Amino acid sequence: MAFLLLSCCAPCSCAVIEKLAAAGEQFGVVFYNPNIRPEEEYRKRCEENKRVCLVYQVPFTELEYDNDRWCRLTTGLENEPERGRRCSVCFYMRLKRVMEYAKENGYEAVASVLGVSRYKDLSQVNRAAARAAEETGVPYLEVEGRKGGMQERRAQLIKELGLYNQNYCGCKPR
Repeated sequence: MAFLLLSCCAPCSCAVIEKLAAAGEQFGVVFYNPNIRPEEEYRKRCEENKRVCLVYQVPFTELEYDNDRWCRLTTGLENEPERGRRCSVCFYMRLKRVMEYAKENGYEAVASVLGVSRYKDLSQVNRAAARAAEETGVPYLEVEGRKGGMQERRAQLIKELGLYNQNYCGCKPR
């Protein structure tokens, strides 16, 4: 099954990409992260993601950087804490857009690494994905990126590949 893996950044996705590629999965990585600010930070993360995909010979797609839309959708949620309502809106926006892209481009499903970081609530990501999947008709595949040695492998790959490892999620509310 050909699917798209929504990646937020190279450090969160590297071990998952490595595992999926080694298993011979038919997938591509998509970078759709209009929440990342400033744009220079977005560019840096996008380039690192491209680099990881080159290492594992995985197709890479960058969708539009639409920070204005993200700002409109999260207006009024600027003071929400990490794992708060702003994150739910953000996850849903990104997953739905990627599912629409997947549907338009012949992919059968979407997965993501949005819940890989210990700072994120995986059940919150999965709820947003279920809602987007219901609305688009594109199935969501849950991939494991935390357990079974994945966090340890992720840390190794960050060092081995010399990955830029940012110190915040991406959004810096206005």
